[in-house]
Amino acid sequence: MSTDRHYAREFVRTFFTSPTAVQGEDDSAKMLRSAAQLRGMRAPDVWVPDNEDATAPSMREEGIENIIEVVAEHGADFPGEIHPRVVWHREDPAARYQGFQQMLRVARSDTGAIEHIDGFVIPEVGDVDDWKKADEFFTIVEEECGLEAGSLSMSVIVESGEAELALGDLRAEMGKPSNNLERLFLLVDGEVDYTKDMRAMTPTGELPPWPELRHNTSRGASAAGLIAVDGPYDDIRDVAGYRERMEENRAKGMTGIWSLTPGQVVEANEAPLPPVDGRWLLEVGDEEVALEPDGEAQVYDGDEVGLDVVGDGEYALRVGGDERVLDDEELEAELLDMTAYVPSLDDIVDSMEEFEAAKEAGRGAIAMTQSTTVVIDGVSVEISRDRMWDEATYQAAQTPITLFQDVHEHRPDQHEDLEEMYGADVVERATAVGN
Repeated sequence: MSTDRHYAREFVRTFFTSPTAVQGEDDSAKMLRSAAQLRGMRAPDVWVPDNEDATAPSMREEGIENIIEVVAEHGADFPGEIHPRVVWHREDPAARYQGFQQMLRVARSDTGAIEHIDGFVIPEVGDVDDWKKADEFFTIVEEECGLEAGSLSMSVIVESGEAELALGDLRAEMGKPSNNLERLFLLVDGEVDYTKDMRAMTPTGELPPWPELRHNTSRGASAAGLIAVDGPYDDIRDVAGYRERMEENRAKGMTGIWSLTPGQVVEANEAPLPPVDGRWLLEVGDEEVALEPDGEAQVYDGDEVGLDVVGDGEYALRVGGDERVLDDEELEAELLDMTAYVPSLDDIVDSMEEFEAAKEAGRGAIAMTQSTTVVIDGVSVEISRDRMWDEATYQAAQTPITLFQDVHEHRPDQHEDLEEMYGADVVERATAVGN
């Protein structure tokens, strides 16, 4: 099968859920109304009015009516995609039928709400046969309500071992004439129910990190041309932990993450974007420490690394409890090995433009120099490295640019934020490079 994507977006950064009905409130839809009016960096790429776990079972009938009302009123102006979550369960035919009826009610409403809904989210799926049952219900809804075949996308939440194993079947199953699984959009991890399904335990009762699940979901999405999204990060006050989780995910190819609050939405919207300013890092033990810029120099301000001049062209470099005497060349080589540079958006665009110009001139590869002055304990050392850029390097550098361009194309409500962050000139060049 082809892994060409069947929808416009290539990246989803934020998957934001809202209860569809809140018990004991004068307006049970107040959280839906609030979410529907989010804009800019506070608005998610995908908004999920959640009529499953986030809404009490006794309120779900009212929740469907609230979805219809709020989406009909605000859906046309909402800047992201709208994908309500309905009830479903791989082992419960009644729950599956109930989910089908919820989708049908939204699609049949004479309010026009369905015109603003991009798809539905199906939780608690099982093996791939269960995914096909959901797909068949989507097909019936489209047929019953006069919608174009395949116009409603289907996202699933991977919350069981069965669903995780099904990820490996998608590539072979999608595209068969017996199903319409091409409507699949997001593969979303649900680590809480997955932990329950796996009968996993930890001494503290906290969730295991499940890096294998996140890897498998990302791999399944890549193989099938879909988008992978990590599950919720429950400690909403732990901003540093949320950022660390997202950084780990991006190294697995998983850009998106579940967001539980508008604050998490802002963090998750901004985190994957290329940095505004480039920065140098110094490896200290098992960590990388950001060096402080001082003019053209980069200063280390810490106790784990020390540097002294001990003679003409000789230096004593201390890292932790280890101290070595090195000459100029040896010191530069050691610091080159200990340092890394995180490029800014402007840096990436500069490099890509330079390589494009070289290609235009008939050159297949060029060397690009990266240099700075590292200052440790007041001792300055010039370091410089050459990196060869060829077509493969260029393509790898294009991923963050493609993300930026995808955001710029599909989220015009964030244009002002992006220009404020990077400057209008950088944004203009970043949207043009690589095209």
